[in-house]
Amino acid sequence: MNTVNTNEMTQQFDNMFMAPARAFMTLSVDYAEKMINAQMDASKAYTDTGIAQMRQMMNVKDAEGLRSYMESQQNVAKELAERAKGDADKVVSLQQDFIQKSQKLTEDNVKQAQTAASKMSKTA
Repeated sequence: MNTVNTNEMTQQFDNMFMAPARAFMTLSVDYAEKMINAQMDASKAYTDTGIAQMRQMMNVKDAEGLRSYMESQQNVAKELAERAKGDADKVVSLQQDFIQKSQKLTEDNVKQAQTAASKMSKTA
């Protein structure tokens, strides 16, 4: 086998198998990074809210302070519910984006493989 054929086979192997695998891994790593960052952001927001609530509770010194604290809890609960909804929407959006991009990648790879197979059958 000569060097030209070996280089051509290596290139075909890379185009057919390795390049699509690298592209899918890149997509997967990007998706994982976005999901981890979203989870870390949400976790920090919930933790900060919890700590702020504990600090606020520590400042309660009388019945009026307790009443005020309890009233503020309705707003906190509302904000947390809105945050949770926003976080869930973000995760769904990231998942949909990943699915669409991976489907497109798969379609492109199938087309490329069909084209390569067609060329190989014509030269054979």
